[in-house]
Amino acid sequence: MFSHVFVGVADFERALAFYTPLMELLALPPRFVERDAARSWAGWQPAGGGRPLFLIGTSFDGRPHQAGNGQMAAFLAARRDLVDQAHGLALRLGGRCEGPPGPRPKYHPHYYGAYFRDPEGNKIGVACHEPEHDA
Repeated sequence: MFSHVFVGVADFERALAFYTPLMELLALPPRFVERDAARSWAGWQPAGGGRPLFLIGTSFDGRPHQAGNGQMAAFLAARRDLVDQAHGLALRLGGRCEGPPGPRPKYHPHYYGAYFRDPEGNKIGVACHEPEHDA
């Protein structure tokens, strides 16, 4: 459905330090990291390559980044414990909670998600759509 999702950042190095461990946890390997005085950006892709890509970077037009209200990118987690881990990691890396991990049955019976803002103020979600499994 999507080719890529791009999230703007003002402080590229801070954003890279935030997203790199989060993408590792979600098993999304880096595709590239380009540092440039005019425009720095990085991208991650699904394991095995291909799309969609998740990208962070400074604004193409050179104007300052501004986090949007009502916009969110959400990552798919294969298991509910990964939602918990991703949310906890995001908070430890300087993110801000926008909704703790838990079921959201109003979306559908198996939806389990968490929400946070990255250090730039961008809203990010992590969601698992699988039924809860007995441990």
